[in-house]
Amino acid sequence: MMQRPSDQRVLGYLGRALSLELTAVQQYSTQARLLAIWGLAEPAKRMRNEATEEMGHVDRIISRMLALCVAPSASQLRPVQVGQDLQALLRHNQTLEFELIGLYTDAVRHCACQGDHDNRLFFEALLAEEEAHGDEFARWLEELESPRAVDPVQQRATMHNNSARVKEKRYGQSVAGAQAPTSSGAAL
Repeated sequence: MMQRPSDQRVLGYLGRALSLELTAVQQYSTQARLLAIWGLAEPAKRMRNEATEEMGHVDRIISRMLALCVAPSASQLRPVQVGQDLQALLRHNQTLEFELIGLYTDAVRHCACQGDHDNRLFFEALLAEEEAHGDEFARWLEELESPRAVDPVQQRATMHNNSARVKEKRYGQSVAGAQAPTSSGAAL
């Protein structure tokens, strides 16, 4: 089957999407490891799941680029964003998700204007999934910031703080250069 010549703007959207989705995979995977180090097993698991979902987007974008006879190339990965606690990580992730939502919204509009039904549907599917991710991060942040929220992390943080102080007294430095976790996560 012959492909019609590819719209250069669509290829640009795909290239930027690949870069941002790979950035998300790298960021969420790194944050999952960081959360595990902080002793936050459940948030680490959730973040690993987010990384896996983003990797699925990467695979779909690469497949789409190959179908359009274009060699996939992520032009620029962004640095991983970390923070002092889980809430800071989630805020960084929301920012990245909002950027992806904006990109996919623009791509959908462009494809609709060009009458490119197949690529419009492709970008609409990614847009819907990224909107769901953005909503999930917003709900997660809301849960953490809610005054009614029971804070199971606080108990672990207190235990970690006490353990870190004992080790600091013994060894004269903080463990692995990391600060003890706060009630909403942990600090670097």
